[in-house]
Amino acid sequence: MYESFINVGNWIEKWARIQPDKVAVISESTPYTYRELNRRVNRLSRFFLHLGLKKGGRVGVLLRNCKQYIEIFFALSKIGGILVPLNWRLTPSELEFILRDSGTDLVIFETEFMASAEILRKKVKVKKNISCTIGENVPRSKTPSWTIDYESALKRFPDSDPVLPWTAGDADPHILMYTSGTTGLPKGAVLPHRKTFFNVLNAEICFNLSGDDVVIVARPMFHSGGLIVEMAPVMYKGGTVIVSRRFSPQEILETIEQYRVTMLELPATVYSFILDQCTTEDHDISSLRCCFTGGERVPLALLQAFEKKGIIISQIYGLTEASTLFWLSTDRAREKMGSVGKPVFHGDIRIVNKHGRPVKAGEIGEVVVRGPIVMNGYWKRKDLTAEIVKDGWLHTGDLARIDEDGFTYIVDRKTNMFISGGENVYPAEVEKVLIHHPAIVDAAVIGVPDRKWGEVGKAYIVAKDGARISARDVTGFLRDKLAGYKIPKHIEFIKKLPKTASGKIQKHLLK
Repeated sequence: MYESFINVGNWIEKWARIQPDKVAVISESTPYTYRELNRRVNRLSRFFLHLGLKKGGRVGVLLRNCKQYIEIFFALSKIGGILVPLNWRLTPSELEFILRDSGTDLVIFETEFMASAEILRKKVKVKKNISCTIGENVPRSKTPSWTIDYESALKRFPDSDPVLPWTAGDADPHILMYTSGTTGLPKGAVLPHRKTFFNVLNAEICFNLSGDDVVIVARPMFHSGGLIVEMAPVMYKGGTVIVSRRFSPQEILETIEQYRVTMLELPATVYSFILDQCTTEDHDISSLRCCFTGGERVPLALLQAFEKKGIIISQIYGLTEASTLFWLSTDRAREKMGSVGKPVFHGDIRIVNKHGRPVKAGEIGEVVVRGPIVMNGYWKRKDLTAEIVKDGWLHTGDLARIDEDGFTYIVDRKTNMFISGGENVYPAEVEKVLIHHPAIVDAAVIGVPDRKWGEVGKAYIVAKDGARISARDVTGFLRDKLAGYKIPKHIEFIKKLPKTASGKIQKHLLK
């Protein structure tokens, strides 16, 4: 087994030898070379070992995007520790569940989240709390005595590569990433080194990555999109990643222009903000060779609006448990707009019917996957793992269809589909039409009981500020765009949809 290659922790050390002066990370406008990054990773590795962290030990990280997050990612990889990304948007009680469930040994948090850390330390026993001051000048004297200061600790240890009594191999846990919990309590997906490694190999092929690439890490790194889709592949290739605690739409365009960013991956909502709040023509973004986004709720109108500006956005699809599964190449993105493309190279991916047989073009089936990009399972939950991994195939619960050319289109979540009068209704299809309405910001559709039809649709609508729109306006808008059985029979206007940190609508809360 090629452990020296598959262990993610070795990447920085190798690039530090090959190109020590190449800029690896730009954090809050400050550049750090691969040599500097490697030295800090080594110091941090030794610090973790000094604290008694063993192979398999869990470290919870409550940080916004910053260079320290990247250092922790690679230091834990090197010594066989397990990263537990913590969503800073969660409440202390939600974080408490994750810390208890994972059995976290150490917690690293930034001073912005001191209040949450104070609550958690009284409820969950961990070995050490490490505080990090990022993006603000807070003196050490203002951090409590029960924490260890991150930067002060690093200075106490040498920057040479630590010698370990163990190795971290391809099947060993690398990240314990809790799912967004769209149906209830979050589950900890155990992601091995192997999964991260083959994900970056897929990204290398999909996006033709090189050491010249520069990427903005815009999604939070507690999310697989920011950590594994955006950051890890570019670091593997020896490129440059740009991180900041916050990026406004305007700052994204300014950063592209200043640093000649070559790749951009953003949520559809952020692309929409750029369109609404910025004038792209005022910035030189000609360095961009690839723009992409993920998720099934990407409005065609948004893609078309960027196309008119000469910016082609392609789509990808993946999930925490199995990395990126489909990608749409830039050269086919205009022709196949709305598709998530074709399966990645490493991994066996199929769309199957209820009998497990591959569907024909135009038919709808479930996306299933097996191979090196699949998680080991859910942390301490063999029962939940067995529910979705059957005969070696991970059942994603996502429904899709393929066209005659083999391109995939995500239809909806299997659990979201409802049957109205004997007809299958896919809420995502209705939602995509609804958000084209000029007065609608966001929408969600669920199935609700109905005496006559069994189930009918109910739409939750978020209207634009100041917009005047009625239920009759909504149904009238849909009438010539959707079959009658697909049009929601009930419409409710609300101020905000319940969503996870990754932007997924929590439909179980609506139900």
